[in-house]
Amino acid sequence: MHPTSFPSPYGIGDLGQEARSFIDCISNAGVKLWQILPLGPTGYGDSPYASRSCFAGNEYLIDLRSIGGIKTVFQAPEGSDRGSVDYVNVYNVKFALLKQAAEEFIKLNPSDKEFEAFCKKNAFWLDDYAMYRALVDKLGDSRWFLWEAGLKNRKPETLAKYSKMLAKEIEVYKALQFFFFSQWDSLHAYANSHGVKIVGDIPIFAAGESADVWTNRHLFKITAAGKQSASAGVPPDAFSPEGQLWGNPVYNWAVHKKDNYSWWKQRIEFTLKMVDIVRIDHFRGFESYWEVPAGKPNAMEGAWKKGPGIDLLGYFRDRDIIAEDLGVITDQVRELLAQTGWPGMKVLQFAFDVNGNTLKTDNFYLPHNFEKNCVAYTGTHDNQTSRGWFNSLPDNYKDVVRRYLQCPDQEVVWQMIRVLLASSANTVIIPVQDLIGLDDSARMNAPSTVGTFNWSWRMEKGAIQSWMTDRLREYINLYGR
Repeated sequence: MHPTSFPSPYGIGDLGQEARSFIDCISNAGVKLWQILPLGPTGYGDSPYASRSCFAGNEYLIDLRSIGGIKTVFQAPEGSDRGSVDYVNVYNVKFALLKQAAEEFIKLNPSDKEFEAFCKKNAFWLDDYAMYRALVDKLGDSRWFLWEAGLKNRKPETLAKYSKMLAKEIEVYKALQFFFFSQWDSLHAYANSHGVKIVGDIPIFAAGESADVWTNRHLFKITAAGKQSASAGVPPDAFSPEGQLWGNPVYNWAVHKKDNYSWWKQRIEFTLKMVDIVRIDHFRGFESYWEVPAGKPNAMEGAWKKGPGIDLLGYFRDRDIIAEDLGVITDQVRELLAQTGWPGMKVLQFAFDVNGNTLKTDNFYLPHNFEKNCVAYTGTHDNQTSRGWFNSLPDNYKDVVRRYLQCPDQEVVWQMIRVLLASSANTVIIPVQDLIGLDDSARMNAPSTVGTFNWSWRMEKGAIQSWMTDRLREYINLYGR
């Protein structure tokens, strides 16, 4: 359940009362983990996996109702507590109000000690991020590689000129980050006090249009002119015949190695302070990643390149980390996962290989084949909802699923939840859409698409009914979780 999906005012979920009510709800059901998507500020396409910063928080998630140090009470537009997220409207309405709140805070609190301490503690990323966002607003373009040469190449005299020119705007973005982290830290503490740990998420790649890449070009395969010499993606497969060209710049791992992976260490440690457990996205990319030369129209002409492997990941062997090891996994990737000792992921929707009306029983996503050290899901944010998935299956597949789960159609989703909770998997995570039993109208994301519904689903008020949490609690108690 990502915070954007809460039924809060201002058109998008936030870190306010609804988030606490959700924690109360799952805690009462005996749930001990809450998994979220990456918390960074989103850019084009609104994807949490294409953030303007690997360290900053998403300003859209700030609860306007509980910002401290201001006097104005901001009224939410009528009807903004319902429906899916309209990101254009959120930017035009809520983001404008957030900036207004930040301006008022700065005016009323010119020497706020907590704010000053926050800025000093986080200066290693905050200064560059606030500068980047202020420049994006000023220039109307997030593509730093198209900015004037002095800005693009971060010439000290040019940066000094714009820092003076945009001092007020830079301070506003710092204040917004102060609001976000104050509220997030409070919510995180609330979850922990109710026995709930938060599972965060780190995308493997940084977005090209981000403060991180603008300020750390040497860490990426980017030319002196600011152009990417290669992009990340995945090769062609049964689902995407041309592969997936993600467009993110790829890392210059040789440079990372020379400074002992300090940027990556800083990134992981920072995230582990924000959350209790971290899921690392596209784990297989640390063993080998698919690199596509610049200018190619798709990912077909890419090649596998070696990642840093245990040389980097070994620093975090003893930390609470989940490896997203989905997709085409080689023996080398399995060996790397074994070296880290981290659990991989099992997705039940991937389990049903069917030949006619016969199930291939050796599929490692089937619960009876799970090793204990794994995290099992009915589906993820990239999958259909489980109800939508089952409804879309051919009849022969449906027949096998019903037989495996020993239930009629209407019980399939709950039995998927039950067999995972009854399995030997050390951890089970259930998308809230499956707990409620929603169809694909509630899908969170369809990979390789940019559509109006991606990342925009919001839960209706009262959607989680007491019988759902009662039934979930019964399964949790029954199977000793």
